[in-house]
This record gives sequence, C-alpha cells and structure tokens, in this order.
Amino acid sequence: MAAYPDLGIQPGQIFRVFGLRRSGNHAIINWLSRNAPGRTIFFNNCRAGQSPFKAHNGIEVDGMKVGHPGAEALPQAQTVGEGASVFVSYENLMPSTPRRKPISGPLDLEDITRDVIIARDFLNWAASLVKKVQGNAELSAHQRMAFALRLVDVYGDMLDLATQEDPSSPVMIRYDAWLEDANYRADVLQKMGFEQQDDSTGRVEAYGNGSSFQPDATDAQELRPLDRWKAMHDDPEYRTIVWLALQDRSFAAKLEQVFPESIGPLGELASKAPYIV
Repeated sequence: MAAYPDLGIQPGQIFRVFGLRRSGNHAIINWLSRNAPGRTIFFNNCRAGQSPFKAHNGIEVDGMKVGHPGAEALPQAQTVGEGASVFVSYENLMPSTPRRKPISGPLDLEDITRDVIIARDFLNWAASLVKKVQGNAELSAHQRMAFALRLVDVYGDMLDLATQEDPSSPVMIRYDAWLEDANYRADVLQKMGFEQQDDSTGRVEAYGNGSSFQPDATDAQELRPLDRWKAMHDDPEYRTIVWLALQDRSFAAKLEQVFPESIGPLGELASKAPYIV
C-alpha cells in the first residue's frame, strides 16, 4: 500500500462509500465502523478530485466526531495507529459517474479494499429529498426541482451499478432492508469480510440535521423510513419528481428490477401528470 503523507499511518484497509443524500449514509457508515476490524477513522463527505484526507467535511474516530471540515488528518490518525480501517465517503455521486479527475485524487485505486454503495428505494428517497430541500427558504420551487432532478440522474448511475452482475462490482447496501432485517445486516458484514460485533442499527446521526420527518428521534429503530412517501403522497413537487423520473423507461425498468416492491406505489403516483398549485 502506498504511503499517504496527509494521513501519516499505514492503513489496514481502505473503504470508499458512495451514497445519495437522504439515503441513510451516516447510519450505515457508523455501523460498518463498529464492525470493522481494529480501530477506525472516517472522513466524511469528501470533495471529489482531491485527497480525502484533506478535503473532507469532518473526521470521526471509532464512530465519534473529532475533527471539523478540512481538519488535519495526521493528529487524529496517529491516535488510531497503524493498521486502522479507513473509511472515506462521497455524497451525490457514484464511482461510475464520469469525471475528468480521479474521484479520490492521489488515493491509489489498488489500495482501495472495497467500494460500497448505499441505496435507498426511490419511493422514499425522493420523498425525503423533496421534504429536505423544501426546508430551504432561499430556494424557489424551480430551483428545488432542478436540484432534485440532478440527483435523479445520479440515482440512475446507482441503478446501473446495482444491476451489474460483475463480482468486482461494489457491495450494495440497501438502507431499507438494513434497517428492518438483522439477517440482511449479517449477510452484508459477511460480504465485507467483517466479523459481527454490533448488530444494532445505532443512534440517529446528526448529519444533515437528522431526519426531515422525525427531528426528535434519537434511535434508528424509532424511524419509519418506509412510510415517507405516504406523508408526501399529495405533495405536487414530490409527485412531479416521481412522474418525470418514470417517463424514462430504462430508468423505470431498472428501478423495478432493483426495488420491485416500490413499483406499484410509484406507478400510482405517476399515473397522471401532476400540477403545481
């Protein structure tokens, strides 16, 4: 493994984690860090094209926040020592998303132990995303829609990866199944090569101000992420996003393949063109 002066230690393993915003990224990364071998250091929401050990949005050691955005990695990495498991995360892009520069900058692809994709079913992901951006009073309706539709394109990149059968493809973790099914969590840990140490789904992470629907929830088991679409069922912006996404037949076909349980409610939502009132 190459030497990384910005990190200052020799990692045992390096994992890159990709997920769209509002997909349960931080809850799953925290869970992975609790089950990874040895001590862990996590670089949150790294800036694509730069060193993740410098251009990040915060550092965690063993699941606890220790560094602010852009904080120097060396002091924190020295506390975990040689052989630590290193996690770096990216939001709103996939490893397959075309870019002019390597996503992880100087990080050698041969040093990456495994890429991980966190996926949430479109039905509830879109509901949570729309709810979140509606809370930004500075954005107009068309700006909110433009932002959401850009992420729908990235969601399509995720579906492309999810439908590949190449054994070298990233490990796909479905947030909804992860939250509901202990056997699913055990299977994921086996794919990662981790021994099961902590089977709990943990606390609600404070990143992104927590849940858009249940801001006071502290335990992940208190959340009801499978019901977000019901709360947004009659919201015209949400219905517009769903309707537009399902106009792409290729997108809809892959969505049905990856999340077949969602296609019925999505079809009902997209059964007629919505309108903004």
